[in-house]
Amino acid sequence: MNVILKSHIKCNQCPIRHRAICSRCDEDEMAMLESMKSYRTYASGDVILWRGEPLEFVASVVSGVATLTKTMEDGRTQMVGLMLPSAFIGRPGRKVIDFDVTATDDVTLCCFDRVKFEKLIDDTPHVAQRLMELALDELDAARDWMVLLGRKTAREKIATFIELLSRHSSMNNDDHTKNIDLHMTRDQISDYLGLTLETVSRQFTALKKDGIIDFSDRRHFVVKDLAALHDETGDDADGGIVA
Repeated sequence: MNVILKSHIKCNQCPIRHRAICSRCDEDEMAMLESMKSYRTYASGDVILWRGEPLEFVASVVSGVATLTKTMEDGRTQMVGLMLPSAFIGRPGRKVIDFDVTATDDVTLCCFDRVKFEKLIDDTPHVAQRLMELALDELDAARDWMVLLGRKTAREKIATFIELLSRHSSMNNDDHTKNIDLHMTRDQISDYLGLTLETVSRQFTALKKDGIIDFSDRRHFVVKDLAALHDETGDDADGGIVA
């Protein structure tokens, strides 16, 4: 259920302050954003936005994870993206949303009225610059995902997914050995990676057996060997030719 919160975190205390849409803003610009923002919370499984729905607000993900999904005419669905903390939902200049946006666990959004935000972009170069950076980061992520879906093995896909969560979690702390929230069920992960449920479970078990990761429960894990995890992703770290 969508809940609009009257009280909210001050911008200078926000956990995503240094990587969200406002990361380059000066004090005056932050004050402008502070005056126009509101918070919305969604429970796990709630649909935040339906595809084709009027886009009344844009938002940054403060906590939790949401998925972007597209449904075809025959009912088949494909998960096409993850919205992790600091991700930006919505596109200025567009009046409708192009994807279903669904909370995979409890999600908090920092929201801005779309029309007011579009005007703010015209008046605030730092926000416009950061929005462009986020869009380019999303383009790079989409290109990486094309490689993952088209070329990577099941083990490489799982390792890449775990590394993504680990890297994002480490933005808040430097300790990769701390518990990392998986955020998604095995079914959701299999849908996202284009694998079967059995394959996902088998690869998690194999990485645990090899001492690369360990689970405290089904929703929390630790990375025990970050270098070994990266090796399992199949990515060439230095850009050279692999002999």
